[in-house]
Amino acid sequence: MIRRRLYTEERFSPLARWSFRLALFSLPVVALAALLYRTGFLDFQPALVTLATGLGLAAIAGILGTVAFFITWETGWLGIGRAMAAVGIAVLVLAGPAAVLARGMMLPPLTDISTDSADPPRFRSLALAFPREANTLVYGGIDNAAAQRMAYPGIKPVDLTATPEEAFNTVLALVQKRRWTILDAVPPRGTRRDGQIEAVAVSPIMGFRSNVSIRIRPTAKGARVDVRSASRYGTHDLGTNSERVEALMADLAAERRHR
Repeated sequence: MIRRRLYTEERFSPLARWSFRLALFSLPVVALAALLYRTGFLDFQPALVTLATGLGLAAIAGILGTVAFFITWETGWLGIGRAMAAVGIAVLVLAGPAAVLARGMMLPPLTDISTDSADPPRFRSLALAFPREANTLVYGGIDNAAAQRMAYPGIKPVDLTATPEEAFNTVLALVQKRRWTILDAVPPRGTRRDGQIEAVAVSPIMGFRSNVSIRIRPTAKGARVDVRSASRYGTHDLGTNSERVEALMADLAAERRHR
């Protein structure tokens, strides 16, 4: 007598499958946005749209993965591993941008930060060849200065007892250490000419560019260093320019203490 075995087909959750696929697809979309912008194949706005699309896909994948997790847990369907993987990928993709965005939304919509709002360092080299669609190189004036003081009261010039030439060399070394692209570096000439360094700083992942101008001005006791950082594109820097200025000034102050 032949006994027939009964096989019960285990169902795989389609929601888990699609959440995992969306999560995987979001990775190359985000990477492509950064790659194409860094290589110049995409302008700022298209790159921002592509990045937002990738982040949106990751967010949808995370939501679907969460729902799929509970469905598979309750029903016993297959796919709980893919649902968890989708949520994990979504968290990986969204954690950094979400933290930056959450912090930035509490700050005023500034794109130009200067340690001297009354007489900010100028962009002389950049003015010769600058993209038309980029933000203006002209400082925002009284309104910009007032908003900056409210949001970043600690951004101030650094006074050094070193000579202007020594201060210039120290600042130049810090800029080179950061691997900013130096466009011009004019050393000071006693009390007759300010020293100035112009550079372009690039954000770590997307490669968004910010213009940086550093002025070394002679004083009675040595030299004063002023820094200006301005986003090349966009209407809100999410606090990145202030972070750049504060970090440079903190390193400069540390160098002063060690000497």
